[in-house]
Amino acid sequence: MKIVTLVFSVFALGFTVKAQAQKVLADKIIATVGDKFILKSDIENAVADYKRQAQGQEGVVIPSNCQILEGQLIRKALVLQAQKDSVNVTDEEVQSAIDLRIRQFLQQFGSKEVLEEVAGRSVYQLKEDFRVLIKEQKLADEMQQKIVEKIKITPNEVRAFYNKIPVDSLPLYESEVQVTELVMHPKANRDIEEYVIKQMMDYRRQIEAGINKFDQLVKLYSEDPSSKENLGQFSLNRNVKDFDPAFMAGAFRLKEGQISAPIKSKFGYHLIQLISRSGDEAVVKHILRIPPITNDEINESKRFLDSIRKEIIASKLTFGEAVNKWSDDEGSKFSGGAITGRDGSTYVNYDQFDKDMVVLIKSMKPGDISAPQVYTDDRGRKTLRLVYFKDRTEPHKENLKEDYNKVAARALEAKKAKILENWFKEHIQNYYIFIDPEFTTCEEVKDWAKVANAIIKEKAY
Repeated sequence: MKIVTLVFSVFALGFTVKAQAQKVLADKIIATVGDKFILKSDIENAVADYKRQAQGQEGVVIPSNCQILEGQLIRKALVLQAQKDSVNVTDEEVQSAIDLRIRQFLQQFGSKEVLEEVAGRSVYQLKEDFRVLIKEQKLADEMQQKIVEKIKITPNEVRAFYNKIPVDSLPLYESEVQVTELVMHPKANRDIEEYVIKQMMDYRRQIEAGINKFDQLVKLYSEDPSSKENLGQFSLNRNVKDFDPAFMAGAFRLKEGQISAPIKSKFGYHLIQLISRSGDEAVVKHILRIPPITNDEINESKRFLDSIRKEIIASKLTFGEAVNKWSDDEGSKFSGGAITGRDGSTYVNYDQFDKDMVVLIKSMKPGDISAPQVYTDDRGRKTLRLVYFKDRTEPHKENLKEDYNKVAARALEAKKAKILENWFKEHIQNYYIFIDPEFTTCEEVKDWAKVANAIIKEKAY
């Protein structure tokens, strides 16, 4: 049995509900673990979903039927063991995961009506379809974590893992830099804010008077970058903490069809229209306006950041202390302003920075603190930052001195995979296993097939 990451995430709950709801009579059970069974359509639907998700992407490897069957066998065994060990997944956790999945579908398809038409099911039916499946996945995840949660890696094991890698297979790393930043959003002049509020009040009057439709005003005026794709519409859940609290509170105060007065959030000012609501779920549309920042506000923020820079250079405070006290970037405020890469490392490739940052740090050396830089952030806002260039690595082949953490992470995952592999070899014989002859030749499920064959022989006698 070869345990790979894929098999633990293979049940991605892709959008195959309509296919599942229309199973043909030829469907059959192709595998069983204990009292848990796997249908042939489960495999076919999973393959179809992987292909759907891979559309338009290059180099994506679609797992085979055998790999998907292995993943589902593993999931079933983990669920059985979780039930035996009294691993608990609460109804609230399951419901939260269901709600998240429905919100993702609503975002993808644009509206509840389109989702239900494509799925051939009501949202309520979709939630019920997902309930057992999501609970199974959560139980499997919890059980997997329980098996490997105490697994640690020692420096000697990391070194042994590294030494087994052929020299010509060691990855090559480009130059990476370690950078922290203090981000500041200039505050708009109050007169300008009041002008924007008056404009938005006029939008509401136009909609209520039938002069204009909400969607048309979204196209004309909204400064939300996603508005082009979704016309300002998205789904909310009262229990999700990711949304701005002022926006959330304003949305849930509305009645269906009602439009709010301008509501201020950390992004700007919003007009919100409640499209529909069911309990803690709501679908809304909004128009976002960001009060423009003038050169006066930018220059004022520049002067303030420059005074902070001088205090840091004079050793009156550290860069991290300044970030914690003044940075407007909630994502990095409490990590000293560290910019992290896709793998969570604080050493980042140049291609992961915005172009303004690349231009800035190309002229800096380790230890430098930049002058205040004005740039446009990913929400289109005029923003300023101080940048502290901490360190730079040279292009190099992977080695333990410079890349110990990366090697250690891979070594730990390999150790966990081996532990899991041994766990399954030890435990699958404790379950009733059935594998349909169509799949017994799969290399991925040969250990499962051996147990199944032993059960058949035992019954024959």
